Amino acid sequence: MADKENPMREIKIEKITVNIGIGEPGERLENAKVILERLTKRKASFRKTLKRTTFGVAKGRNIGVIVTVRGAETTEFLKRLIGAKEGKLKKSSFAGRTFAFGIPEYLDIPKMEYDPKVGIIGMDVCVTLKRAGIKKGVKVGKNQAITSADAQEFLKKNFKVELA
Repeated sequence: MADKENPMREIKIEKITVNIGIGEPGERLENAKVILERLTKRKASFRKTLKRTTFGVAKGRNIGVIVTVRGAETTEFLKRLIGAKEGKLKKSSFAGRTFAFGIPEYLDIPKMEYDPKVGIIGMDVCVTLKRAGIKKGVKVGKNQAITSADAQEFLKKNFKVELA
């Protein structure tokens, strides 16, 4: 909810995190890394198991890949990702200043082409919002905190998103 009188109330995208969890090391995980790097044009990093019970895989093994996108290109990138959901998100996807949604197939994302070597892989997207002028790690008061309603309004206004 941008306030015309106070530009510091303006909401911006802090970061977009894209994650693919495969659950086991191997060729599918490498393919997931290729897809994320092709999608974001950034280097993807692996996520490891923390303890043996994680999917029954030994501790310290790679089971997923993740990329975080920050900066000027977040707006255009989010438009592409929302395009994969045809501009519709669930209200239950919102939790304060963050919202998340899944994309079942990377082919749904505009400008992504099918790679037969990779196959079909889905991903999770988490978007974190912030207010202008608030530094990272600073505790925010009640009046400056971004609510789920503020986040929903931001998406409706800037990205023409329909909420179900």
